[in-house]
Amino acid sequence: MEAIFEQIKTVLSQEWVRDIFWAAVIIAVTAFVSHLAKKGLKTFLDWDNNPLPSSSIIINIVRAVIWIVGGSIVLDSCFGINPNALVTALGVGGIAISLGFQDTLSNLIGGIQMTFMKIVQPGDNIDVGGDVGVVQDVTWRHTTIRTKLGETVIIPNSVISKTALVKLPPATQLKVPFAVTNSDRSMDEIAEALKKTAQIAAEEVSPVTQEPAVFFSEITEYGFRGSIVMRIEDADKTGAATDAVVRAIAHETR
Repeated sequence: MEAIFEQIKTVLSQEWVRDIFWAAVIIAVTAFVSHLAKKGLKTFLDWDNNPLPSSSIIINIVRAVIWIVGGSIVLDSCFGINPNALVTALGVGGIAISLGFQDTLSNLIGGIQMTFMKIVQPGDNIDVGGDVGVVQDVTWRHTTIRTKLGETVIIPNSVISKTALVKLPPATQLKVPFAVTNSDRSMDEIAEALKKTAQIAAEEVSPVTQEPAVFFSEITEYGFRGSIVMRIEDADKTGAATDAVVRAIAHETR
């Protein structure tokens, strides 16, 4: 037994074993700090008064910085490798790598620009090249949107940077056009009736966060046209709410 302990002591006294041990400790501490930073940032970004968008690219950038610092400490203190000298030595190779990862870098830069300039944020309702949906997240490589049909569309950040981007009204907003024909009531009476009917119908699907407003847009030989604009709480139920409003106001427009 004593011989075994002596062998263990001899092994632990070797310099390379100590280096590996401390490297493992630093890596474990780095992973713990990265995990804490991820949880803390997620809580902060989900805060309503937070000035930054709640995109995961911010969390990923902070975690990458933490791991770069931790790796530099391991190289310098445990293995005697100067990180600055290593970067310089790999300068030519870095250029070649950057050319090979040109699309990845383009997506990363595009994601950073969109996030910190608040061009695209989670919750925005956007149209990119015909793809319409609500932004779910902006990562270091792509932006994810969800369409009204529940489909998930993944768009590279570089595509959004180079394509015309249209910011649409919030996905919770309903706009229901209508046409009134052969009515003896005044426009004010019809507007009040439509607002009341639309609110009752929409609230059966989702709570109404903005009361209906009626806007008349055209007078025809048969009557007049307009739209009802309102907002509900649940963006996933806008289709069902629109259908409910259309069915409810049908008798008011005849």
